[in-house]
Amino acid sequence: MNSTSNKDQSEIVFGYHAAWAVLKDPDAPQKVNKIFLQKGLHSEKIARIIEAARSQHLVVQDAPKSKLDDMTQAGNHQGIVLTTTPFAYVDLFTLLKQLEKRHETPFFLILDNINDPHNFGSILRTADAVGVNGVIIPKRRAVGVTSIVAKTSTGAIERIPIVRVTNIVQTIKTLQKQNIWVFGTDMNGTDYRRWNAQGAIALVIGNEGRGLSPLVKKQVDQILTIPMIGTVQSLNASVATGILLYQAFTSRESKSL
Repeated sequence: MNSTSNKDQSEIVFGYHAAWAVLKDPDAPQKVNKIFLQKGLHSEKIARIIEAARSQHLVVQDAPKSKLDDMTQAGNHQGIVLTTTPFAYVDLFTLLKQLEKRHETPFFLILDNINDPHNFGSILRTADAVGVNGVIIPKRRAVGVTSIVAKTSTGAIERIPIVRVTNIVQTIKTLQKQNIWVFGTDMNGTDYRRWNAQGAIALVIGNEGRGLSPLVKKQVDQILTIPMIGTVQSLNASVATGILLYQAFTSRESKSL
């Protein structure tokens, strides 16, 4: 979901892929208030949006490009803008109960103060690809679901439950009490290529510049590191997350091979 708003950054969805991800959801009639389409613009994508809207009895309104530009703050809306209810974050205990009911093993990603919305969106996209079934973020000093996050995620925020918590350290302790093994990342730790990621796990990714906060680093069960031999000694947060998540994916899939 690409989303933005002057009042709440999760009330506007724009761009074809983000809009289509919302409209495919069975709960779309409860989420979507109105669909704005650029007046005079015709394409297969627009036609597909109109067809989906009609089938779900959603309100469609033609609007000049200038209005859509203003609504999205000149974003790449492709002539499609949805107004929606604010993004619905999920309660941690509710998510845990849902996973237990579905007999799914927790595979969580915890973001410790990620500030760049592009990183957040890219991370969500990768998390969706590898089967992460919950992403946990802090309420303060970190980016939430914004228009850029949603656009970069290309609809992943419609598929992955996102939990927003007050205290990351306390949340880690809660997960550990649920027998979920928590891994962190740092320059010094176990080579990620030896990581056994099977079972109930959570991976914590630190801030783009500072890495894991000291209290979080103390609380995790094990620290992982990505060895580097070049002159660059740090990776972009979304790139590092992608490497680690695919290692986890490989480890977890090997159990079923």
